[in-house]
Amino acid sequence: MSLARVLLDSGRPVDLSELRMSSTYGGPPEGYPCKPLNDRKIDRLLRSAERAFPGAPVHLVPPPREYPDQYAGAFGPVEVLPAVTCVGSFRSEALDPARDRSRYRSRLTVVWFQPSPRVPSGYDAEPSLRDLSWERLAEDAEL
Repeated sequence: MSLARVLLDSGRPVDLSELRMSSTYGGPPEGYPCKPLNDRKIDRLLRSAERAFPGAPVHLVPPPREYPDQYAGAFGPVEVLPAVTCVGSFRSEALDPARDRSRYRSRLTVVWFQPSPRVPSGYDAEPSLRDLSWERLAEDAEL
């Protein structure tokens, strides 16, 4: 059973089987939000996703970055990512139509950011998430 079904812009339905959400800037502060801090955060997030969902390809939806008019510190200007970090495990029908539908599914782990803590569903998902090129990013796996 899936948590939700997302309809990609390509028309392909993908099922969200697991979702991990967290506050982008939760926990003890590591400094002010800036490009070096955000890049490290994203790198750790991708490595964590690879460990959490071994064998599945991992894709980062490039997050929007805002630059509020604030004093730039030693590491450059303030750079803010959306408030919620998401890591989702998605499944869909096999990419290769010749594969046995009862034995194969395509899969992809996706890392993305969104402004609020809501489960993506149907066409009500972040536009950048719906725009995934599933056929290029996902891979088939035997169940």
